[in-house]
Amino acid sequence: MTGLFPCPPEIQPVIIAARRTPIGRAGGDFRDVEIENLAAPVLAAALTDSGAPPAEIDDVILGNAAGPGGNIARLSALTAWGDTSVPGVTVDRQCGSGLEAVILACRLIQSGAGCLFIAGGVESQSRKPLRAFPTKRGAEPAFYERARFAPDAIGDPEMGIAADTVADRYGVTRARQDAYALQSHRRAIAAQHAGVFEAEIVPVADITSDACPRDDLTPERLARLRPAFSAAGTVTVANACPLNDGAAALVITTATRARALGHNKALAFMDAATAGVDPNVLGIGPVASTQKLMERHQTLTLHDVTHVEFNEAFASQTLACFDALGLPSDLPNPQGGAIALGHPFGASGAILATRLFTQLVRQTAPDHALALAMIGIGGGLGLTAAFRPITL
Repeated sequence: MTGLFPCPPEIQPVIIAARRTPIGRAGGDFRDVEIENLAAPVLAAALTDSGAPPAEIDDVILGNAAGPGGNIARLSALTAWGDTSVPGVTVDRQCGSGLEAVILACRLIQSGAGCLFIAGGVESQSRKPLRAFPTKRGAEPAFYERARFAPDAIGDPEMGIAADTVADRYGVTRARQDAYALQSHRRAIAAQHAGVFEAEIVPVADITSDACPRDDLTPERLARLRPAFSAAGTVTVANACPLNDGAAALVITTATRARALGHNKALAFMDAATAGVDPNVLGIGPVASTQKLMERHQTLTLHDVTHVEFNEAFASQTLACFDALGLPSDLPNPQGGAIALGHPFGASGAILATRLFTQLVRQTAPDHALALAMIGIGGGLGLTAAFRPITL
């Protein structure tokens, strides 16, 4: 059965391993690393952690948003193991792709369509291809930065403009945005110093830590920055996420198989919901998806939630969502979020799930804990997934 209550163990999806790369700045440490070489090390490391052999993998499901196209999951699986029997499929729900891949693997297990999957996401802003529309003979190619997310008649704003619109419409001040951004960096730096990320990170190209958290930010420095997207706006380069490269992979199996592999603690998938909102205020999508998930389970409220990982694309939309849901801003992202760590689009949702795995399994949260992963998506979508730690 589905829902926020366990399925029978033979079809209860559980995450038994979760790994990610360090998150690099676009054009930085991973500028020469091809996308499959970002994904393959985390696929291999996660499977090793699980104790299962490659021959048991029913499918590798990876999210990707920016390219280069083709079946990146299959390419990455072949790079990881060289085993031609391991399949792969690539999904695209833009910023939600990595979390969508995790949810899809869990739904396949619930349906009885498989027993062991690796799901996650990968993105390389450094290596993404140039995009151009074909033109008439002799004309210059018409280059473009991103795909269209909504028809012009509805509105398809650039992300920064939409973040400014959210700040204005929902009354999120510049001061609150800057304070939240500073909190994200300080939490990430504290987590780095405490070694919290070490167990989840797989080194790539001799890089072992996230590139973007900064320990030199102050309220005064943040306040001096000019608006980044519109002269009258409040979104700056510091209260928005950077552009990044990175990958994450999680091994998802049944509770029955997890026990057989020797695991005594796992992160159980409970349920998930997606919802649409006005693309002009796309950042508030997680409000609609979270409300939809809660409405499906009338005995639960957000007061029952103990852990939240929310993708901080912009401080404005993050705070607008917290306000609308009634979430205290100190609950989500206790070890920093995307404003500090980075936002490698297709991987970010899987990184949220990896962060929850660390907090609830590696750090041994009680079984009554309830965690949500939330992400807003271009085109006006929200995606929310619920997890619980489970003793096997």
